Amino acid sequence: MKKNPYFWLIAIAFLIIDQVTKYLVTQDFTEVGDTFPLWENVFHLTYVKNTGAAFSFFSGGVVWLRWLSLIVSLGLMAFAWFGSRLPKIEQIGYGFILAGAFGNGIDRFLFGYVVDFLDFRLINFPVFNVADVAINLGIICLLLTSFGFTHKSR
Repeated sequence: MKKNPYFWLIAIAFLIIDQVTKYLVTQDFTEVGDTFPLWENVFHLTYVKNTGAAFSFFSGGVVWLRWLSLIVSLGLMAFAWFGSRLPKIEQIGYGFILAGAFGNGIDRFLFGYVVDFLDFRLINFPVFNVADVAINLGIICLLLTSFGFTHKSR
């Protein structure tokens, strides 16, 4: 873990945040579709069960998506553990992706669906969760490295 500490820190922190927020939603909302406006008609917390991938793509594909989540998660952990030391931005990017894949994978294995709750209504965007945000942040970090925005770790 000393080799890529930012990877593990981001992955563990965002996995915990993801699972805690999903737990709170399932405890505070009694029915699927229940909603609480944080900013009326702009941003709500809405309880949704998603059987697809991020933003409800591949709806109903929970069986193969659970295995994909597991393979991606194990692959990223092996990459960080056995691979060479990565630049900080790459550690952070891969850590975000692990947190998202593992967080949604846990839901798929335990429940057969993913709990979504972040409902950005201003642009009629699909309901999503912290794991989806983490995956997208990870992709942004890795895109930055591909365009030369790297900070080498010491």
